[in-house]
Amino acid sequence: MTWETVIGLETHVELCTKTKIFCSCTTEFGGAPNTHCCPVCTGMPGTLPVLNKKVLEFAVKAGLALNGEITRHCKFDRKNYFYPDLPKAYQISQLYLPIARNGRVPIRLESGAEKVVHIHELHMEEDAGKLVHDPWLEETRCDYNRCGVPLIEIVTEPDFRTAEEVIAYLEKLRSILQYLGVSDCKMQEGSLRCDVNLSVRPAGSMELGTRTEMKNLSSFKAIARAIAYEAKRQIELMEEGKSVVQETRRWDENKDATFAMRSKENAQDYRYFPDPDVPPLEISEEYLEQLRREQPEMAEEKMARYQREYGLPPYDTQMLTSQKALAAFFETCLSLGSDPKQTANWIMGQVLGQLSAKGIEAKDMKLTPSTLVTLISMVKGGRLNRNTAVKVFEAVFDDDGDVEGYVKAHGLEQINDPEALTAAVEKVFAANTQSVADFKAGKEKAFGFLVGQVMREMKGKADPQAVNSAVRKKLNAER
Repeated sequence: MTWETVIGLETHVELCTKTKIFCSCTTEFGGAPNTHCCPVCTGMPGTLPVLNKKVLEFAVKAGLALNGEITRHCKFDRKNYFYPDLPKAYQISQLYLPIARNGRVPIRLESGAEKVVHIHELHMEEDAGKLVHDPWLEETRCDYNRCGVPLIEIVTEPDFRTAEEVIAYLEKLRSILQYLGVSDCKMQEGSLRCDVNLSVRPAGSMELGTRTEMKNLSSFKAIARAIAYEAKRQIELMEEGKSVVQETRRWDENKDATFAMRSKENAQDYRYFPDPDVPPLEISEEYLEQLRREQPEMAEEKMARYQREYGLPPYDTQMLTSQKALAAFFETCLSLGSDPKQTANWIMGQVLGQLSAKGIEAKDMKLTPSTLVTLISMVKGGRLNRNTAVKVFEAVFDDDGDVEGYVKAHGLEQINDPEALTAAVEKVFAANTQSVADFKAGKEKAFGFLVGQVMREMKGKADPQAVNSAVRKKLNAER
Protein backbone atom coordinates (compact mmCIF):
# COMPACT_ATOMS: atom_id res chain seq x y z
CA MET A 1 0.00 0.00 0.00
CA THR A 2 1.14 3.55 -0.73
CA TRP A 3 0.96 5.91 2.22
CA GLU A 4 0.65 9.69 2.40
CA THR A 5 2.10 11.79 5.22
CA VAL A 6 -0.02 14.68 6.50
CA ILE A 7 1.67 17.38 8.57
CA GLY A 8 0.56 20.51 10.38
CA LEU A 9 2.79 22.87 12.37
CA GLU A 10 2.47 24.85 15.57
CA THR A 11 5.27 27.41 15.65
CA HIS A 12 6.00 29.38 18.81
CA VAL A 13 7.78 32.66 18.17
CA GLU A 14 9.34 34.65 20.97
CA LEU A 15 8.79 38.37 20.36
CA CYS A 16 11.79 40.67 20.77
CA THR A 17 10.18 43.14 23.16
CA LYS A 18 12.33 44.44 26.00
CA THR A 19 9.83 43.44 28.66
CA LYS A 20 7.41 40.56 29.19
CA ILE A 21 3.84 40.37 27.96
CA PHE A 22 2.07 41.30 31.23
CA CYS A 23 4.79 42.83 33.45
CA SER A 24 7.99 44.89 33.28
CA CYS A 25 10.47 42.03 33.81
CA THR A 26 13.24 41.79 31.20
CA THR A 27 13.04 39.31 28.34
CA GLU A 28 16.83 39.11 28.06
CA PHE A 29 18.06 35.62 27.25
CA GLY A 30 19.97 33.78 29.98
CA GLY A 31 20.64 35.15 33.44
CA ALA A 32 20.90 33.29 36.71
CA PRO A 33 17.85 31.07 37.37
CA ASN A 34 14.79 32.88 38.75
CA THR A 35 16.26 36.38 38.50
CA HIS A 36 14.04 37.64 35.63
CA CYS A 37 10.67 37.09 37.26
CA CYS A 38 8.27 38.82 39.61
CA PRO A 39 4.94 38.14 41.36
CA VAL A 40 3.03 39.09 38.19
CA CYS A 41 4.73 36.75 35.70
CA THR A 42 4.72 33.89 38.20
CA GLY A 43 1.03 34.49 38.92
CA MET A 44 1.10 35.19 42.64
CA PRO A 45 -2.28 35.89 44.31
CA GLY A 46 -3.33 39.52 44.26
CA THR A 47 -1.33 40.51 41.18
CA LEU A 48 -2.82 41.93 37.99
CA PRO A 49 -1.39 41.45 34.45
CA VAL A 50 -1.24 44.48 32.13
CA LEU A 51 -0.82 43.86 28.40
CA ASN A 52 2.41 45.12 26.80
CA LYS A 53 1.29 47.35 23.91
CA LYS A 54 4.35 46.36 21.84
CA VAL A 55 3.28 42.71 21.97
CA LEU A 56 -0.05 43.62 20.36
CA GLU A 57 1.74 45.70 17.71
CA PHE A 58 4.14 42.87 16.82
CA ALA A 59 1.34 40.30 16.72
CA VAL A 60 -0.79 42.42 14.39
CA LYS A 61 2.20 43.12 12.12
CA ALA A 62 2.88 39.39 11.90
CA GLY A 63 -0.77 38.69 11.16
CA LEU A 64 -0.78 41.24 8.35
CA ALA A 65 2.48 39.93 6.88
CA LEU A 66 1.02 36.40 6.82
CA ASN A 67 -2.01 37.73 4.91
CA GLY A 68 -4.32 37.01 7.83
CA GLU A 69 -7.63 38.51 8.86
CA ILE A 70 -7.12 40.63 11.98
CA THR A 71 -9.74 40.05 14.68
CA ARG A 72 -11.09 43.50 15.56
CA HIS A 73 -12.53 42.35 18.89
CA CYS A 74 -10.25 39.81 20.55
CA LYS A 75 -9.61 38.63 24.08
CA PHE A 76 -7.42 36.42 26.22
CA ASP A 77 -8.33 33.08 27.76
CA ARG A 78 -6.98 30.93 30.55
CA LYS A 79 -5.54 27.59 29.51
CA ASN A 80 -5.47 25.42 32.63
CA TYR A 81 -2.80 22.80 33.13
CA PHE A 82 -0.87 21.49 36.08
CA TYR A 83 2.81 21.32 35.21
CA PRO A 84 5.42 22.90 37.50
CA ASP A 85 6.76 25.15 34.70
CA LEU A 86 3.82 27.52 35.38
CA PRO A 87 3.37 27.97 39.13
CA LYS A 88 -0.07 29.56 38.74
CA ALA A 89 -1.29 26.38 36.97
CA TYR A 90 -2.67 28.23 33.96
CA GLN A 91 -1.36 30.03 30.89
CA ILE A 92 -2.87 33.24 29.53
CA SER A 93 -3.46 32.51 25.84
CA GLN A 94 -6.11 32.98 23.13
CA LEU A 95 -8.49 30.26 21.98
CA TYR A 96 -11.87 31.69 21.05
CA LEU A 97 -10.86 35.02 19.50
CA PRO A 98 -7.22 34.89 18.36
CA ILE A 99 -5.61 38.04 17.00
CA ALA A 100 -5.48 36.73 13.39
CA ARG A 101 -7.03 33.96 11.31
CA ASN A 102 -7.10 32.55 7.78
CA GLY A 103 -3.65 33.58 6.63
CA ARG A 104 -1.68 32.23 3.70
CA VAL A 105 2.04 31.88 2.98
CA PRO A 106 3.26 31.04 -0.56
CA ILE A 107 6.38 28.90 -0.66
CA ARG A 108 8.67 27.76 -3.47
CA LEU A 109 10.41 24.37 -3.49
CA GLU A 110 13.82 23.58 -4.97
CA SER A 111 12.12 22.05 -8.01
CA GLY A 112 10.51 25.42 -8.72
CA ALA A 113 7.07 24.16 -7.70
CA GLU A 114 4.95 26.59 -5.72
CA LYS A 115 2.50 25.89 -2.93
CA VAL A 116 0.33 27.93 -0.58
CA VAL A 117 0.37 27.07 3.12
CA HIS A 118 -2.81 28.12 4.92
CA ILE A 119 -2.59 29.63 8.41
CA HIS A 120 -5.43 28.51 10.67
CA GLU A 121 -4.71 31.13 13.31
CA LEU A 122 -2.14 33.31 15.02
CA HIS A 123 -2.58 34.03 18.71
CA MET A 124 -0.73 35.76 21.53
CA GLU A 125 0.26 34.01 24.74
CA GLU A 126 2.79 33.94 27.55
CA ASP A 127 5.66 31.47 27.70
CA ALA A 128 6.07 28.97 30.51
CA GLY A 129 9.10 28.44 32.70
CA LYS A 130 11.83 25.89 32.11
CA LEU A 131 12.27 22.56 33.84
CA VAL A 132 15.89 21.52 34.32
CA HIS A 133 16.37 17.81 34.93
CA ASP A 134 19.46 16.99 37.01
CA PRO A 135 20.40 13.33 36.45
CA TRP A 136 23.04 13.36 39.20
CA LEU A 137 20.74 14.56 41.97
CA GLU A 138 17.67 12.91 40.40
CA GLU A 139 15.84 16.21 40.77
CA THR A 140 13.88 18.51 38.51
CA ARG A 141 14.43 22.20 39.16
CA CYS A 142 12.34 25.12 37.91
CA ASP A 143 13.71 28.27 36.29
CA TYR A 144 10.91 30.83 35.95
CA ASN A 145 12.92 33.43 34.00
CA ARG A 146 11.02 32.58 30.83
CA CYS A 147 7.59 32.81 32.49
CA GLY A 148 5.64 35.59 30.80
CA VAL A 149 7.99 36.06 27.84
CA PRO A 150 5.67 37.12 24.97
CA LEU A 151 4.93 34.59 22.25
CA ILE A 152 2.86 34.35 19.14
CA GLU A 153 1.80 30.86 18.15
CA ILE A 154 1.23 30.32 14.43
CA VAL A 155 -0.89 27.27 13.64
CA THR A 156 -1.08 25.98 10.07
CA GLU A 157 -3.65 23.77 8.43
CA PRO A 158 -2.45 20.19 7.74
CA ASP A 159 -1.15 21.28 4.33
CA PHE A 160 2.31 19.69 4.30
CA ARG A 161 3.11 16.34 2.70
CA THR A 162 6.92 16.29 2.86
CA ALA A 163 9.75 17.49 5.07
CA GLU A 164 10.96 19.67 2.18
CA GLU A 165 7.67 21.60 2.24
CA VAL A 166 7.92 22.03 6.02
CA ILE A 167 11.47 23.41 5.85
CA ALA A 168 10.61 25.74 2.94
CA TYR A 169 7.71 27.15 4.97
CA LEU A 170 9.79 27.59 8.14
CA GLU A 171 12.56 29.35 6.22
CA LYS A 172 10.00 31.68 4.64
CA LEU A 173 8.33 32.29 8.00
CA ARG A 174 11.66 33.04 9.68
CA SER A 175 12.55 35.52 6.93
CA ILE A 176 9.20 37.33 7.25
CA LEU A 177 9.45 37.63 11.02
CA GLN A 178 13.06 38.80 10.93
CA TYR A 179 12.35 41.42 8.27
CA LEU A 180 9.39 42.63 10.33
CA GLY A 181 11.74 43.00 13.30
CA VAL A 182 9.33 41.19 15.64
CA SER A 183 11.67 38.29 16.51
CA ASP A 184 15.28 37.23 16.03
CA CYS A 185 14.05 33.63 15.45
CA LYS A 186 17.12 32.05 17.06
CA MET A 187 16.26 28.38 17.41
CA GLN A 188 19.33 27.79 19.61
CA GLU A 189 17.91 30.24 22.16
CA GLY A 190 14.35 28.97 21.89
CA SER A 191 12.92 32.07 20.21
CA LEU A 192 11.63 29.92 17.33
CA ARG A 193 10.20 26.56 18.39
CA CYS A 194 8.19 24.25 16.22
CA ASP A 195 5.91 21.36 17.17
CA VAL A 196 5.11 18.93 14.35
CA ASN A 197 1.71 17.23 14.17
CA LEU A 198 1.96 14.21 11.87
CA SER A 199 -0.30 11.42 10.70
CA VAL A 200 -0.33 8.96 7.81
CA ARG A 201 -3.15 7.72 5.63
CA PRO A 202 -3.55 5.59 2.51
CA ALA A 203 -2.77 7.60 -0.62
CA GLY A 204 -5.95 9.02 -2.09
CA SER A 205 -7.85 8.95 1.19
CA MET A 206 -9.43 12.21 2.38
CA GLU A 207 -9.79 11.09 6.00
CA LEU A 208 -7.09 12.22 8.41
CA GLY A 209 -5.27 9.58 10.44
CA THR A 210 -4.48 9.67 14.15
CA ARG A 211 -1.83 12.31 14.75
CA THR A 212 1.09 12.58 17.09
CA GLU A 213 2.77 15.80 18.18
CA MET A 214 6.57 15.97 18.21
CA LYS A 215 8.39 18.38 20.51
CA ASN A 216 12.00 19.24 21.37
CA LEU A 217 12.94 20.06 17.76
CA SER A 218 15.84 22.51 17.93
CA SER A 219 16.90 22.82 14.27
CA PHE A 220 15.58 22.45 10.74
CA LYS A 221 17.72 19.33 10.31
CA ALA A 222 16.19 17.80 13.42
CA ILE A 223 12.70 18.59 12.12
CA ALA A 224 13.40 16.84 8.81
CA ARG A 225 14.85 13.78 10.54
CA ALA A 226 12.00 13.61 13.06
CA ILE A 227 9.42 13.72 10.26
CA ALA A 228 11.15 10.88 8.41
CA TYR A 229 11.36 8.74 11.57
CA GLU A 230 7.81 9.34 12.79
CA ALA A 231 6.25 8.73 9.36
CA LYS A 232 8.14 5.43 9.10
CA ARG A 233 7.12 4.44 12.64
CA GLN A 234 3.42 5.09 12.00
CA ILE A 235 3.44 3.31 8.63
CA GLU A 236 5.02 0.24 10.20
CA LEU A 237 2.36 0.22 12.94
CA MET A 238 -0.45 0.49 10.37
CA GLU A 239 0.99 -2.26 8.18
CA GLU A 240 1.23 -4.53 11.22
CA GLY A 241 -2.47 -3.97 11.90
CA LYS A 242 -1.80 -1.87 15.00
CA SER A 243 -3.20 1.54 15.89
CA VAL A 244 -1.41 4.85 16.23
CA VAL A 245 -1.95 6.41 19.65
CA GLN A 246 -2.68 10.14 19.84
CA GLU A 247 0.15 11.37 22.03
CA THR A 248 2.91 13.90 22.48
CA ARG A 249 6.34 12.53 21.60
CA ARG A 250 9.82 13.81 22.38
CA TRP A 251 12.54 13.90 19.73
CA ASP A 252 15.87 12.52 20.97
CA GLU A 253 18.68 14.04 18.93
CA ASN A 254 21.26 11.47 20.05
CA LYS A 255 19.11 8.40 19.43
CA ASP A 256 17.57 9.82 16.23
CA ALA A 257 14.12 8.69 17.36
CA THR A 258 10.91 9.89 19.02
CA PHE A 259 9.68 8.66 22.39
CA ALA A 260 6.24 8.92 24.03
CA MET A 261 5.90 11.68 26.65
CA ARG A 262 2.19 11.83 27.46
CA SER A 263 -1.22 11.42 25.88
CA LYS A 264 -2.08 14.33 23.59
CA GLU A 265 -4.57 16.74 25.12
CA ASN A 266 -7.48 18.25 23.24
CA ALA A 267 -8.83 21.77 23.77
CA GLN A 268 -11.49 20.59 26.23
CA ASP A 269 -8.81 19.06 28.44
CA TYR A 270 -7.45 22.54 29.16
CA ARG A 271 -10.83 23.87 30.36
CA TYR A 272 -10.42 27.25 28.64
CA PHE A 273 -12.41 30.22 29.92
CA PRO A 274 -12.09 34.00 29.37
CA ASP A 275 -9.33 35.52 31.46
CA PRO A 276 -10.98 37.76 34.06
CA ASP A 277 -7.92 39.98 34.59
CA VAL A 278 -7.07 41.05 31.01
CA PRO A 279 -9.78 43.17 29.32
CA PRO A 280 -10.84 42.51 25.70
CA LEU A 281 -9.09 44.41 22.90
CA GLU A 282 -10.71 46.59 20.26
CA ILE A 283 -8.58 47.00 17.11
CA SER A 284 -9.48 50.12 15.14
CA GLU A 285 -9.14 50.58 11.38
CA GLU A 286 -6.86 53.58 12.00
CA TYR A 287 -4.50 51.42 14.06
CA LEU A 288 -4.45 48.72 11.38
CA GLU A 289 -3.80 51.25 8.63
CA GLN A 290 -0.89 52.72 10.58
CA LEU A 291 0.70 49.28 10.97
CA ARG A 292 0.12 48.49 7.28
CA ARG A 293 2.06 51.63 6.36
CA GLU A 294 4.91 50.55 8.63
CA GLN A 295 5.31 47.13 7.00
CA PRO A 296 8.86 46.87 5.59
CA GLU A 297 10.03 45.68 2.20
CA MET A 298 10.30 41.89 2.49
CA ALA A 299 13.04 39.64 1.13
CA GLU A 300 11.19 38.64 -2.07
CA GLU A 301 10.41 42.28 -2.85
CA LYS A 302 14.05 43.21 -2.34
CA MET A 303 15.16 40.37 -4.60
CA ALA A 304 12.94 41.61 -7.40
CA ARG A 305 14.12 45.19 -6.93
CA TYR A 306 17.82 44.23 -6.89
CA GLN A 307 17.38 42.34 -10.14
CA ARG A 308 15.43 45.21 -11.71
CA GLU A 309 17.53 48.16 -10.50
CA TYR A 310 21.03 46.68 -10.34
CA GLY A 311 20.89 43.90 -12.92
CA LEU A 312 21.97 41.28 -10.37
CA PRO A 313 21.25 37.60 -11.08
CA PRO A 314 18.64 35.76 -8.97
CA TYR A 315 21.26 33.77 -7.04
CA ASP A 316 23.05 36.95 -5.94
CA THR A 317 19.83 38.58 -4.79
CA GLN A 318 18.80 35.47 -2.87
CA MET A 319 22.10 35.45 -0.98
CA LEU A 320 22.04 39.20 -0.29
CA THR A 321 18.52 39.07 1.16
CA SER A 322 19.04 35.87 3.17
CA GLN A 323 19.49 38.03 6.28
CA LYS A 324 17.83 41.38 6.91
CA ALA A 325 21.07 42.85 8.27
CA LEU A 326 23.00 41.63 5.23
CA ALA A 327 20.58 43.38 2.86
CA ALA A 328 20.87 46.57 4.91
CA PHE A 329 24.68 46.28 4.79
CA PHE A 330 24.56 45.91 0.99
CA GLU A 331 22.25 48.89 0.54
CA THR A 332 24.42 51.11 2.75
CA CYS A 333 27.47 50.19 0.66
CA LEU A 334 25.60 51.28 -2.47
CA SER A 335 24.58 54.56 -0.82
CA LEU A 336 28.31 55.22 -0.32
CA GLY A 337 28.89 54.91 -4.05
CA SER A 338 30.05 51.30 -4.31
CA ASP A 339 29.42 49.27 -7.48
CA PRO A 340 26.48 46.84 -6.99
CA LYS A 341 28.07 43.78 -8.62
CA GLN A 342 31.47 44.25 -6.99
CA THR A 343 29.81 44.79 -3.61
CA ALA A 344 27.64 41.70 -4.09
CA ASN A 345 30.71 39.61 -4.96
CA TRP A 346 32.56 40.72 -1.83
CA ILE A 347 29.55 40.12 0.41
CA MET A 348 28.81 36.67 -1.04
CA GLY A 349 32.45 35.65 -0.96
CA GLN A 350 34.39 37.28 1.85
CA VAL A 351 31.64 38.55 4.19
CA LEU A 352 29.54 35.38 4.19
CA GLY A 353 32.71 33.30 4.38
CA GLN A 354 33.85 35.05 7.55
CA LEU A 355 30.36 34.91 9.08
CA SER A 356 30.21 31.17 8.46
CA ALA A 357 33.73 30.57 9.78
CA LYS A 358 33.03 32.49 12.98
CA GLY A 359 29.49 31.20 13.45
CA ILE A 360 27.85 34.62 13.67
CA GLU A 361 25.06 36.43 11.86
CA ALA A 362 25.38 39.61 9.82
CA LYS A 363 23.73 41.74 12.51
CA ASP A 364 26.45 40.73 14.97
CA MET A 365 29.51 41.55 12.86
CA LYS A 366 31.59 44.65 13.61
CA LEU A 367 32.65 45.31 10.01
CA THR A 368 30.95 48.46 8.70
CA PRO A 369 29.89 49.21 5.11
CA SER A 370 32.33 52.14 4.88
CA THR A 371 35.28 49.83 5.61
CA LEU A 372 34.28 47.40 2.86
CA VAL A 373 33.64 50.26 0.42
CA THR A 374 37.14 51.65 1.13
CA LEU A 375 38.66 48.25 0.39
CA ILE A 376 36.67 47.82 -2.85
CA SER A 377 37.67 51.32 -4.03
CA MET A 378 41.36 50.58 -3.36
CA VAL A 379 41.13 47.51 -5.59
CA LYS A 380 39.26 49.43 -8.27
CA GLY A 381 41.81 52.24 -8.15
CA GLY A 382 44.73 49.86 -8.54
CA ARG A 383 46.14 50.48 -5.07
CA LEU A 384 45.61 46.86 -4.00
CA ASN A 385 45.38 43.68 -6.01
CA ARG A 386 42.49 41.34 -5.26
CA ASN A 387 44.51 38.71 -3.41
CA THR A 388 46.12 41.26 -1.10
CA ALA A 389 42.77 42.94 -0.55
CA VAL A 390 41.30 39.64 0.67
CA LYS A 391 44.10 39.34 3.22
CA VAL A 392 43.48 42.91 4.38
CA PHE A 393 39.75 42.16 4.67
CA GLU A 394 40.44 39.16 6.89
CA ALA A 395 42.75 41.26 9.06
CA VAL A 396 40.23 44.05 9.67
CA PHE A 397 37.00 42.00 9.80
CA ASP A 398 36.88 41.23 13.52
CA ASP A 399 37.28 44.77 14.81
CA ASP A 400 36.40 46.92 11.76
CA GLY A 401 40.04 47.97 11.48
CA ASP A 402 41.50 50.92 9.57
CA VAL A 403 42.10 49.67 6.00
CA GLU A 404 44.30 52.59 4.94
CA GLY A 405 46.35 52.36 8.12
CA TYR A 406 46.80 48.59 7.83
CA VAL A 407 47.90 48.79 4.20
CA LYS A 408 50.46 51.50 4.96
CA ALA A 409 51.74 49.81 8.12
CA HIS A 410 52.39 46.55 6.27
CA GLY A 411 53.57 48.07 2.99
CA LEU A 412 50.91 46.31 0.95
CA GLU A 413 50.07 48.97 -1.62
CA GLN A 414 50.28 47.64 -5.16
CA ILE A 415 53.41 48.40 -7.22
CA ASN A 416 52.46 49.83 -10.59
CA ASP A 417 56.00 50.48 -11.83
CA PRO A 418 56.47 48.91 -15.31
CA GLU A 419 60.26 48.97 -14.97
CA ALA A 420 60.16 47.10 -11.65
CA LEU A 421 57.85 44.50 -13.18
CA THR A 422 60.10 44.07 -16.22
CA ALA A 423 63.12 43.61 -13.95
CA ALA A 424 61.28 40.98 -11.91
CA VAL A 425 60.30 39.05 -15.06
CA GLU A 426 63.88 39.11 -16.34
CA LYS A 427 65.19 37.83 -13.02
CA VAL A 428 62.65 35.00 -12.83
CA PHE A 429 63.28 33.90 -16.42
CA ALA A 430 67.04 33.85 -15.81
CA ALA A 431 66.60 31.73 -12.67
CA ASN A 432 64.09 29.29 -14.20
CA THR A 433 65.38 28.45 -17.68
CA GLN A 434 63.98 24.91 -17.45
CA SER A 435 60.45 26.19 -16.86
CA VAL A 436 60.80 28.55 -19.83
CA ALA A 437 61.94 25.59 -21.94
CA ASP A 438 59.07 23.46 -20.66
CA PHE A 439 56.56 26.09 -21.73
CA LYS A 440 58.12 26.33 -25.18
CA ALA A 441 57.81 22.52 -25.36
CA GLY A 442 54.07 22.77 -24.83
CA LYS A 443 53.78 22.36 -21.05
CA GLU A 444 51.18 25.01 -20.24
CA LYS A 445 51.54 24.51 -16.47
CA ALA A 446 54.95 26.14 -16.65
CA PHE A 447 53.25 29.44 -17.42
CA GLY A 448 51.43 29.43 -14.08
CA PHE A 449 54.67 28.60 -12.28
CA LEU A 450 56.47 31.54 -13.87
CA VAL A 451 53.62 33.92 -13.02
CA GLY A 452 53.71 32.73 -9.41
CA GLN A 453 57.47 33.30 -9.21
CA VAL A 454 57.11 36.85 -10.53
CA MET A 455 54.35 37.58 -7.99
CA ARG A 456 56.65 36.22 -5.29
CA GLU A 457 59.50 38.41 -6.50
CA MET A 458 57.15 41.41 -6.34
CA LYS A 459 56.12 40.35 -2.81
CA GLY A 460 52.51 39.97 -3.91
CA LYS A 461 52.18 43.70 -4.61
CA ALA A 462 51.88 43.54 -8.38
CA ASP A 463 48.70 43.55 -10.43
CA PRO A 464 48.11 39.87 -11.36
CA GLN A 465 46.78 40.82 -14.79
CA ALA A 466 49.83 42.96 -15.47
CA VAL A 467 52.09 40.09 -14.39
CA ASN A 468 50.25 37.64 -16.64
CA SER A 469 50.60 40.04 -19.56
CA ALA A 470 54.31 40.68 -18.93
CA VAL A 471 55.17 36.98 -18.64
CA ARG A 472 53.20 36.14 -21.79
CA LYS A 473 54.88 38.96 -23.70
CA LYS A 474 58.34 37.79 -22.59
CA LEU A 475 57.62 34.16 -23.61
CA ASN A 476 56.30 35.23 -27.01
CA ALA A 477 59.41 37.36 -27.57
CA GLU A 478 61.70 34.38 -26.92
CA ARG A 479 59.94 31.99 -29.31
